Amino acid sequence: MTHAFAATRKPFTTASGKAGTAYSLPALARQFPNIQRLPVSLRIVLESVLRNCDGKRVTKEHVAQLANWSPNAPRTEEIPFLVSRVVLQDFTGVPLLADLAAMRSVAVRLGEDPKRIEPLVPVDLVVDHSVTVDHYGKKNSLDLNMKIEFQRNRERYEFMKWGMQAFDTFRVVPPGFGIVHQVNLEFLARGVHENSDGVIYPDTLVGTDSHTTMINGIGVVGWGVGGIEAEAAMLGQPVYLLTPDVVGMELTGQLREGVTATDLVLTVTELLRRHKVVGKFVEYFGEGTRSLSVPDRATLANMAPEYGATMGFFPMDEKTLAYFEGTGRTKAEIEMFEAYFKAQGLFGIPNAGDIDYSQVIQLDLGSVTPSLAGPKRPQDRIDLGQVAQQFAELFSKSASESGYNQNPDRLAQRFEVVACGTGPVAESSFATPLGAERNKVEMEANRLALHPTARPLTTSEAHPSGQPALTIGNGDVLIAAITSCTNTSNPSVMLAAGLLAKKAVEAGLRVRPHIKTSLAPGSRIVTDYLTETGLLPYLEKLGFALAGYGCTTCIGNAGDLTPEFNRLINAHDLVCAAVLSGNRNFEARIHPNIKANFLASPPLVVAYAIAGTMTRDLMTEPVGYGTGGRAIYLGDIWPSSDEIHALLRYAMKGKVFRANYAKIKTEPGALWGKIKGVSGQAYNWPTSTYIAEPPFFADFTLTPPPAQADVSVRGARIMALFGDSITTDHISPAGSIQPSSPAGQWLEQHGVMKADFNSYGARRGNHDVMMRGTFANVRIKNLMLPPDANGSREEGGMTLFQPGGERLSIYDAAMRYVASGVPTVVFAGEEYGTGSSRDWAAKGTQLLGIRAVVARSFERIHRSNLVGMGVLPLQFTGEDSWESLGLQGDEVIEVHPHPDLTPQSDAKLVITSAIGDLREISVILRIDTPIEVDYYRHGGILPYVLRGLLS
Repeated sequence: MTHAFAATRKPFTTASGKAGTAYSLPALARQFPNIQRLPVSLRIVLESVLRNCDGKRVTKEHVAQLANWSPNAPRTEEIPFLVSRVVLQDFTGVPLLADLAAMRSVAVRLGEDPKRIEPLVPVDLVVDHSVTVDHYGKKNSLDLNMKIEFQRNRERYEFMKWGMQAFDTFRVVPPGFGIVHQVNLEFLARGVHENSDGVIYPDTLVGTDSHTTMINGIGVVGWGVGGIEAEAAMLGQPVYLLTPDVVGMELTGQLREGVTATDLVLTVTELLRRHKVVGKFVEYFGEGTRSLSVPDRATLANMAPEYGATMGFFPMDEKTLAYFEGTGRTKAEIEMFEAYFKAQGLFGIPNAGDIDYSQVIQLDLGSVTPSLAGPKRPQDRIDLGQVAQQFAELFSKSASESGYNQNPDRLAQRFEVVACGTGPVAESSFATPLGAERNKVEMEANRLALHPTARPLTTSEAHPSGQPALTIGNGDVLIAAITSCTNTSNPSVMLAAGLLAKKAVEAGLRVRPHIKTSLAPGSRIVTDYLTETGLLPYLEKLGFALAGYGCTTCIGNAGDLTPEFNRLINAHDLVCAAVLSGNRNFEARIHPNIKANFLASPPLVVAYAIAGTMTRDLMTEPVGYGTGGRAIYLGDIWPSSDEIHALLRYAMKGKVFRANYAKIKTEPGALWGKIKGVSGQAYNWPTSTYIAEPPFFADFTLTPPPAQADVSVRGARIMALFGDSITTDHISPAGSIQPSSPAGQWLEQHGVMKADFNSYGARRGNHDVMMRGTFANVRIKNLMLPPDANGSREEGGMTLFQPGGERLSIYDAAMRYVASGVPTVVFAGEEYGTGSSRDWAAKGTQLLGIRAVVARSFERIHRSNLVGMGVLPLQFTGEDSWESLGLQGDEVIEVHPHPDLTPQSDAKLVITSAIGDLREISVILRIDTPIEVDYYRHGGILPYVLRGLLS
């Protein structure tokens, strides 16, 4: 059929004379003049809607709706957004691949061609979440960790190899190349694409990691979605979203000397959380924005999930072009990129007044100060000079105040650690000479153990030998990690860390060897420039040896502490700390026994590793004592901006980038080359504790349930009563698998030794493991469990089975309810589902038989994922909450939505108490768009898409 806006297809020319054609937004603006005032990010979405206007998935009305966007109109219209590509990380990518494989198995069972299930846009899976910091502090830590990674993940990697040969548009970036978001910035993003009709169009995407937004730093529209939505996007479905508000973030001024991009990110995260930008686009503009380097922009864009926005978008300009050149894109690519965006009127950072925004928030870059964030949330920024005081205050505050409910007198206590079988061992016994190899293996060889007569020690106590005791106490830093996409993509902060390490080593400072230090860059390019500048050896001398190329500590793959440290922490309820250059510090994410987790810039990570404690004020007290016992202050070793800028030229060499990423095809690594996957268009599902055919299509039929089917939930029991800020780290299986947990018991029953448990993330392709780990986080608190004598709430995934109130794990209770045909519901407070875009937080919820979640508010991705798995999200109105309703957990619940499931309509919540009292209130049905109604009626987005492909 004729394109409804065929007249907007216009030619343009690059600087070297190459011709291209595009669906022109300036041409469309003749019909819709409002386009010239639209935010840049919305205009890029509009281009996709215009180009894909086929009268079916995308209509003329959709084009008109978005072209006529008003900054403060009610948001009731949905946009069908078709993206250019999809990017996956391996933890979410493997279950997505398993779902595609399951769809092909369904096709075979129905006598259909399995090739009908095929990604319709390019898909890249970057293996970056698998590596764990088992070894650290040694020059061969990377090799040792990668060998373990391949041993643990062989079955997963074999499955990926099958996917590579089965699907035509599916590419894998093997382990050891970098973090998905940095690889996306440096290599996968090409600026513009060209379709079979010769039409040039901008790079857009969704990814199965919430930090996909990092790509916004180079002018690419994209954000994180659950694997469920990503599958639909891969298979030709639009990503549907309500027309968003767009918040303009005006940056003015410049950063002061000594202030890093990380400090800026933590400041913006705090500011935008306060302005409640959840579910909105944030678009940066103004003179301060123009002054930021592209890596600084990408660092800010990366943290959009932490400040709650769908995107943190930076329009492209001359600095974007320079970044593309410095990262190895070809001259032809860069010319086409520039010519296209100029032809579309999309080139350059807007000035104040150029764009109509829903709201404008201002920040003077000169007001930003050195900062950390924590100890439990990334938006809880602390000025560097207030960290020690804040930690001391939180130590004795109640849990409701984000504290640790400890007696303040315990803050100064120290507990002795000695070597088993060798008598007392002084700390100096572990203080090997600077530069000597030391790692976890050395400590395990010495078999650190808690002394049988362990007692609190004062800091002045010493062994009879006169040597200070090896002790740990509250506030001690036990993990210090330069990790995660947020900062390791940014040369300025990575070079700052190297320079600080150099100055520290030269001053005679060192890091105590029991602190688990690691360097896990987001790209091989980082180690290349750290090596070329001569800084890597200094980081190594402080224990920050290369441990892997991946998310590591930030995703929960810090590796374990020694068993003796774990026992000591648990025996004395110690509040020890991790400092990481990451973006997430939610409870139990970094390590189940590390209760205080602080986000910091890479140089501050090194500084706190040297200090060894959060109880020291690094602005006024020495970081440590160097040669001759001289006190060394942070100012003595902090690098100047001139020192950093002098080395930045080593970080942007196009030839190095091209050579590195060419190895994906030519030299992917010997370990990857040894991985052999099965062949064939349909997977044969060999017996595995890593990969299993998911049950989501067990009762699949080509005919969906009738439209008039009852959508009410009747006779439901309450599975849990949760407070505010329940994250997907609390809900979704994450981190290590404990032997006593339902998942650990299942693995042992299937012959898996504890040493081979791996992590929940690595086992996301097996639903039997994952459903047992849902709501099993060691820090989650189900408030239907009564408090103890001290008023503290039990932590861990437990519930009270009703009727009767028997205490069971949530998994065991769920299976009893399912066996009895009893549905369940969950109640929660504000910001339910904050955190990573973990599809298993929704998949596990569905498999446990939970039919509805009733909360004060939802985070964007998790709400969407719940609908995508056929679980009703319902939102309290006004001041209502489960607390105000006095729920105890023994009530019977009914939910009666409107029979038509009208988006955001009122639903009736009926509560019957244990003694028969009945109450009824209205809640909002958070099925937000008409397409979500279809998804829910089909039993979820996966059956919906599969029926469309096979019908």
